Amino acid sequence: MIDFKNVSLQLGSKQVFDGLNLHIGRGEFVYIVGSSGVGKSSLLKLLYMESFAGSGEVEVAEFNSLTVKRRQVPYLRRKLGVVFQDFRLLEDRSVYENIAFVLEVTGAKRKDIPGRVAEVLSEVGLSPKRNEMPKHLSGGEQQRVAIARALVGEPFILLADEPTGNLDPNVAMEIMLLLKKINQKGITVLVVTHDYALVQKVPAKIMQIKDGKIFEVSLKKNP
Repeated sequence: MIDFKNVSLQLGSKQVFDGLNLHIGRGEFVYIVGSSGVGKSSLLKLLYMESFAGSGEVEVAEFNSLTVKRRQVPYLRRKLGVVFQDFRLLEDRSVYENIAFVLEVTGAKRKDIPGRVAEVLSEVGLSPKRNEMPKHLSGGEQQRVAIARALVGEPFILLADEPTGNLDPNVAMEIMLLLKKINQKGITVLVVTHDYALVQKVPAKIMQIKDGKIFEVSLKKNP
């Protein structure tokens, strides 16, 4: 599903990755952790091929960074759902319109859009809010809309970049449990986070970026 093979990346004078290797199988739930500036967001950019490694290769499904053509990158990204810390909703469109927009720009049949939007709104628990504008929603509700928007194209992989960073602890837990529920339906989920307390409460495989490489780590149990 996802393979980083001996990937090196340099940004300016900084060596971000040096021979990094990572395999994530279909249907896994994985945390990507590490200190600020260590390369967590850079890893995601390599994955959805916004940037490319100086050496090594990245494989995502059938797409390979060494052979992918520019015109193929949008098709790769359609297999990915991406959720950001700051929601990135269209403020002048309703909840329904924010989600439907994804299907409109990817060429979905017009008759199929209402049903698919209704399906993901139900999945994230926001059916009653379909006609609300983003500014009238709480932070947790806005993040649920962002998750619904990421899911509406039926991606194989969901990437969540600090998805709880702007939320209070209780709401953050609700969002993480929602991501777990989505994963249980077979979607591969990667969560980039610095919140180790949340990782302890919703345990899963943990990969830590350090010194240009990535390692699987275990949570330390409290005595």
